[in-house]
Amino acid sequence: MTRCLRNIPRALALAAILLPNLCAQTTSAPPTRGFASIDALMQDAVAKGTVPGAVVLIGHNGHVVYRKAFGSRSLEPTREPMTVDTIFDLASLTKCIATTSAVMELVQQGRIRLNATVASYIPEFAQNGKEDITVRELMTHYSGLAPDLDLKAPWQGRDTAYTMVMQSRPANPPGTRFVYSDINYETLGFLVEKISGLSLDDYTARYVFAPLGMKETRFLPPSSWIPRIAPTQYDEQNHMLRGVAHDPTARRMGGVAGHAGLFSTADDLSRFAEELLHGTRILNRAIIEKMSTPQQPATGPALRGLGWDIDSPFSTNRGELLPVGSYGHTGFTGTSLWIDPITDTYVILLANGVHPRGGHPVTDLRGRLATTVVDALNLTVAQAENYRLARNTGYNESLMAAHRLFSRNGDVKVGIDVLEDHSFSDLHPETAHPVRIGLITNHTGIDAHGQRTADVVAHAPGLQLAALFTPEHGIAGKLDTTQIGNSRDEATGAVIYSVYGEGDAKRRPTAEELATIDALVYDIQDIGVPFYTYESTLGYFLEAAAKSNKPIYVLDRPNPIGGAYVQGPVADAGHESFVGYTQTPIRHGMTIGELARLFNSERGINAKLTVIPMQGWQRGDWFDSTARTWINPSPNMRSLTEASLYPGIGMIEGTNISVGRGTDTPFELIGAPWIEASVLARYLNAREIPGVRFVPIQFTPNDSKYANQLCSGVNILLTDRNSLDAPELGVEITSALQHLYPNDYKIAALDTLMRSKSTLNAITSGADPRRIAMDWDDALSAFQITRAKYLLY
Repeated sequence: MTRCLRNIPRALALAAILLPNLCAQTTSAPPTRGFASIDALMQDAVAKGTVPGAVVLIGHNGHVVYRKAFGSRSLEPTREPMTVDTIFDLASLTKCIATTSAVMELVQQGRIRLNATVASYIPEFAQNGKEDITVRELMTHYSGLAPDLDLKAPWQGRDTAYTMVMQSRPANPPGTRFVYSDINYETLGFLVEKISGLSLDDYTARYVFAPLGMKETRFLPPSSWIPRIAPTQYDEQNHMLRGVAHDPTARRMGGVAGHAGLFSTADDLSRFAEELLHGTRILNRAIIEKMSTPQQPATGPALRGLGWDIDSPFSTNRGELLPVGSYGHTGFTGTSLWIDPITDTYVILLANGVHPRGGHPVTDLRGRLATTVVDALNLTVAQAENYRLARNTGYNESLMAAHRLFSRNGDVKVGIDVLEDHSFSDLHPETAHPVRIGLITNHTGIDAHGQRTADVVAHAPGLQLAALFTPEHGIAGKLDTTQIGNSRDEATGAVIYSVYGEGDAKRRPTAEELATIDALVYDIQDIGVPFYTYESTLGYFLEAAAKSNKPIYVLDRPNPIGGAYVQGPVADAGHESFVGYTQTPIRHGMTIGELARLFNSERGINAKLTVIPMQGWQRGDWFDSTARTWINPSPNMRSLTEASLYPGIGMIEGTNISVGRGTDTPFELIGAPWIEASVLARYLNAREIPGVRFVPIQFTPNDSKYANQLCSGVNILLTDRNSLDAPELGVEITSALQHLYPNDYKIAALDTLMRSKSTLNAITSGADPRRIAMDWDDALSAFQITRAKYLLY
């Protein structure tokens, strides 16, 4: 194995600065309320027998501010006092301290890719349905693997464990459920060994512990350490485990495993915590940020970093006051580490809570300790709220904002409301020579008082409503035809130009129509996907404004399905059309005003654009958080539920299935005369797609595809909109139809709206839909870098 040891001289030179001072502090300590409450908490835990003893170490602002031992290191067979240098069996802290660090070093070197399948590195792992499990899914516990290897039958040895892991079967489809699994980290340990050519204990000793000066951290502690090791409990032969891994699987594997088996001291863990907060000796800051922020599937309810816990059923050691942007882990023996980069604090609790015969749960003690530390240090966590949200809800790869902000009772003013509040000053009205406005709008252009934007502009001082331009479905939003002619608005007398019809020319304003106009104003409610043609109409008017040298104003409105999630394939270059104006993903998470900014710049239009932003809208807001009245933006978009499903169901409606048009619930149904309802429902439900369930159904559309024909299919029940990846749902459905009905389902037309040949080819080849969705990540990440430049909220 070849490896570059980075900046070793520099690391040694900085050691005195970066390593925590484990002796008496000579620098000024931060203001505290005093640590008597921590003393009392731990003394009470020992007195009640919750733990026989423990070591607590607290770091803050680069210093160790508290370091103390309590109770007994051993009760049986002899009683020994606890000391601060006691060595503990870390149990599952091994996953983070050793295995995660090793994997992330190899990621940093480019030798492991998080979204690569494990089987691409260890081919025999592909057995029994594991071929699509990725490294990321192992590290976040979303692999679908069982919690542990079978211990009922006798077995011994690392090689036996390796064979059992390779032959294991997923208990759940990968990517669907958070199931804490030791097999995940046993596999990762084998992966480190396969890639590096070293055993896990050798690799971590050389490239993790030695660079950090962690001289008392290792697997398989030597006999000379035994007197200082805290014993755990009696094994199956009634021998007290001391210096031998407590975890039975790790013991059977010989004491070295990716999930357990590491021993260490509080002082060494302090060195490790300081490295994650301030150092760069083993991992760079970008890698540390990546592994300590949410990395689970975007729809996963349990927030997990890479190896590290953030907000899950296992994160009780965060306490009640440390912010969600912090991270940590626990070990079954009674160990825990929690690190908070927001307040620059870490809390280490090392206890042998299982000694001597199983002990008591320490979950409550961990949480109470963290809460007590916040009070003792007088931490002002609230002051860091913006940073917490930036770390936790703005992260590109997991996009958990809606998990935190989806249920808000807001009061949103849209662009027309703000324009009215400003007395239309943004449009530069003139009394002597009223500004002639060309208004691009339809029935969704309504202000907070229920007035049409057309009427508001027509009666605004200094403005003249010179013309109206209406997109697909016409001024009233009720027409489902391309045959829409020009007309006149009865209320205002303004001419209405239709900019929808067959062919490109009929979808754009003409020079003659713009000749008598001074400025363009766009006010239409979008739905948040590129094949909803109101977005292309916006793009065409930006082009027309630039060509005619007229200013254009976009009155912003909410993205009804929220601005937190970015999902689906990014359109191929050169695939622009009226159902996809530019290269965006299916669910772009942008408002119409933000899209205008992106179109204008990224397409090189350079129109004189002004966006009138909303007031009170937040990125995590769904439409029902805005206090706005839902108005069907098109004849078949009748509810927020349908809008939530639309990025996936609308994406696939070009194929030969009905998506419920011509029924009361379009986009909540899919079917065809050749589908067997129960078979399709059973297949899709077995996929355990987050956020939806499928009910067999028969329906007869009264128009559109399969009009007046009996169709069988499924009713899609939306159970959790924040867990749903709608474009992935679309791929799941098309993949199911391709698998079940290869002679009936005509998949070629799928790319009309999806606009991603690689996705179409992957579905056609039979690739797993979750694997296909993972392959979107790189393009989505690149898009989000571009997208960030144009966000207003």
